[in-house]
Amino acid sequence: MLIKDISPLTVADCVKLLVNALDDGIDHVPVLKLQVRGRDIVWLISESDPDYPDRLFGLCDLGTGDPEVGYFSLSEIRAVTERLGFPFERDMHFVADKPLSAFAAEAREKGRIIA
Repeated sequence: MLIKDISPLTVADCVKLLVNALDDGIDHVPVLKLQVRGRDIVWLISESDPDYPDRLFGLCDLGTGDPEVGYFSLSEIRAVTERLGFPFERDMHFVADKPLSAFAAEAREKGRIIA
């Protein structure tokens, strides 16, 4: 499913991301995976900032071989994908089976997100 609307997040996603953010100190499983089809560009998102819902937390891999855990925004994701000329999409089949830290450790070892 290509993301064509203003937000790829459903109301249920927003609730999960906010609950995770408020449950501080827990290593949460990612709620969703966004990707650029045909490219090794992936975001695994586990939380959103309660004060700034566009600000998300998770694991980001821009295909450079150096995946990072941190904050990013949907606006940044749109800007990157528009600059590349490739739409991003939500992986509708993604179901996390481990916490974000496990995805991050594996991504650092392999040089890319494996999800």
